[in-house]
Amino acid sequence: MLSSIERHNEILRLASKTGKVSVDELAHLYSVSTVTIRNDLNSLDNKGLLVRSRGGAILPTGFIKELSIGQKQTKNQAIKQQLATEAAKLIFDGDAIILDSGTTTEEIALQLCKHKQLKVLTNGLNVAAKLAQIVDIEIMVTGGTLRQKSLSFFDDKAESSLQHCHFDKVILGVDGFDLAAGITTHFAQEASLNRLMCEKSSQIIVVTDSSKFGKRSCYIVQAYNKVSTVITDKGIPAEYKKAFTLAGIQLIIVDE
Repeated sequence: MLSSIERHNEILRLASKTGKVSVDELAHLYSVSTVTIRNDLNSLDNKGLLVRSRGGAILPTGFIKELSIGQKQTKNQAIKQQLATEAAKLIFDGDAIILDSGTTTEEIALQLCKHKQLKVLTNGLNVAAKLAQIVDIEIMVTGGTLRQKSLSFFDDKAESSLQHCHFDKVILGVDGFDLAAGITTHFAQEASLNRLMCEKSSQIIVVTDSSKFGKRSCYIVQAYNKVSTVITDKGIPAEYKKAFTLAGIQLIIVDE
């Protein structure tokens, strides 16, 4: 029998495919009571990941579809380059950092050519390829199973590579950034790896264009108030600016 966390992940996976789920069907599918499923759906509703409806639940407004890395590479490219330039300014010679997988972090990797004596861990195959062009840098790759859609490594092997490490900073791109749900991503095991990256780092830096605010995907990485710094563009909604100020989060806004 699945644990509650595993069941929640499966429910979200099904909902992302069909747009909705029903209590009776889920109870039959997972061989649990309808009371258990209602509790599951209420929990996911409270986190903003589903919206309870009569007899089940539906995806919330703002839920985003996952794009392939090829599709992401052609989207908001100019803004990503500006965000990457600002992110590189927060990295100092001698730092030990984590660069998450993604197209924004790939741009950041390209900006590190003038830095000295960096140690960089990444779970992104594309990010590692860019880092390999830099001479004065120690590159570590998590290893694990490669997810081809995102060119990211995941699984227990990837997570075990962080167990005895500590980093100055982790730099995350995000699929969704919502004040209720927090930082979210589309893939359960990538979310698990990202959570561990955050635990192993003194600072959490999120780099994202403003289109990601108010959007959610299935799996929670971290509550927004755990973030140290957010780098974004001037399209950021006013309520997010206010929330970040109240939470003591450093906000850097690039001028497009």
